[in-house]
Amino acid sequence: MTENNDTENNDIERSASTRVRFRGISPRAYEHPADRGAMATLRAVPGVSSVLKAVAGMWNERAERLYTVASAIRVGDKQYPKLNALRLDCAETLDLDTTPDLFVTRHPVANAYAIGIDKPFIVVTTGLVEALDLESMRVVIGHETGHVLSGHNVLRTLLMRLLRLQATVQWVPIGALGLRAVIAALLEWYRKAELTADRAGLLCSQDPAAALRQHVYMAGGTSMSDIDIPEFMQQAKEYEEVDDIRDSILKLMTVENMSHPFAVVRAAQLQRWAASEEYRAILAGDYLRRADDQGSSSMMDDIKAAGRSYKESWSASTDPLAKVLSDVGEAVSGAAGNLFSRFGGGNRNEQDDNEPNGTGSNGSNATEDR
Repeated sequence: MTENNDTENNDIERSASTRVRFRGISPRAYEHPADRGAMATLRAVPGVSSVLKAVAGMWNERAERLYTVASAIRVGDKQYPKLNALRLDCAETLDLDTTPDLFVTRHPVANAYAIGIDKPFIVVTTGLVEALDLESMRVVIGHETGHVLSGHNVLRTLLMRLLRLQATVQWVPIGALGLRAVIAALLEWYRKAELTADRAGLLCSQDPAAALRQHVYMAGGTSMSDIDIPEFMQQAKEYEEVDDIRDSILKLMTVENMSHPFAVVRAAQLQRWAASEEYRAILAGDYLRRADDQGSSSMMDDIKAAGRSYKESWSASTDPLAKVLSDVGEAVSGAAGNLFSRFGGGNRNEQDDNEPNGTGSNGSNATEDR
């Protein structure tokens, strides 16, 4: 048993020495444009800022951390040392100023999330740890580390509180409707943020096969020997290219209340990015640094980028509803540009003063779940 552990530790050290480190990388270097646009849209939803500030005031981060310390295993040199090596390696790969704590909690459902505002930390379940190999776990921990770097955990934390709050105000029609609007906007953003974090997980691993294994497991795979990869990827193609408008509407209705995209769809999206020139350029060291990212993009730029992303996706799809909406991306970019110019909304500094999440480059003062 000791010999096997030594071999695994040596494999971790060898693989770590061959991976690229991304010094000072900005999360915008690999951010999915739909994530960026959804965040810009979220800022524009009436009442979001006020609601999030109120919920943030109700949030007791110390209590959540104390609960986790008392009920889960904190990963370190003497507890889950192999996971600790992955934790440290992912933080170094993405060049975080502070390495988030990692906890393993007893739960049969495979899950992982980053939570907290002032001092975010990561939680993974035993169901996930027992199911995945080390390199796939590296993808998972890198995914959550990416959430911290992007500051996603702030809004993730507030979303969790809002969902709990919603259950207590369902009987108040007006209040419930307003809360649902904010939650719907947060869920739409969160689904897109998952695509960004998937890319962060791949950058930490730099092993597309390990990333694929993780998604296969989340979709229902128990052994890769039972999975035919081309057939698995065909499922994503089948979902994306439905030819009946009824299926298109069903897709919209199904994802409306989901916090995550479907595992098969996420797998296909990430594998396409792994084959892209953008991914290769980042590996070669050609990426945006945090030091050069201060005020480099306006909210309007984010909306335009998201519009282009949606339009390109729809144009390439055979989905009949996507065809109907194929011009929306271009229309949104143009119309929103005119609207913001008309009302003077293109001032980045003015927008930043009102942003609800205060996302920072290192996530320490800013704001997940697989």
